[in-house]
Amino acid sequence: MNSTSHAPGSCALRTAVVLAGFFVLAACVSTPPAPTAGLQAAQRAIATAEAAEAGRYAPGELAEARTELASADTAVSDQRMTLAARLADESRVEAELASARTGQMKAKAVNDEMARSTSTLIEEMQRSSGAKP
Repeated sequence: MNSTSHAPGSCALRTAVVLAGFFVLAACVSTPPAPTAGLQAAQRAIATAEAAEAGRYAPGELAEARTELASADTAVSDQRMTLAARLADESRVEAELASARTGQMKAKAVNDEMARSTSTLIEEMQRSSGAKP
């Protein structure tokens, strides 16, 4: 018998093993799923910032959040899911920053108005107390 002869069916078995290995490898390098939850979270954060008037108080941060969300959508279209997930997270964080800055600016405006009102009340009290005999 020749040392290079193969048992019948061993070639088919090798082919099956090679194909199975190829499919396992292909599954490992396939595109991850779209970051749907991250994209939705970014959209909600932007909507919340818009409702809080971030366009008035933090327009730069809100614009950046919108730009990063658009870039995330483009990355999904290009099948670059890891990049899309990162951009969606950055968009959400930027929108949350816009909301926080908006809250800070509104609180500062309220505090400034309260300080003006307090000064006016103090002036009125001093005037009233000086007018009495």
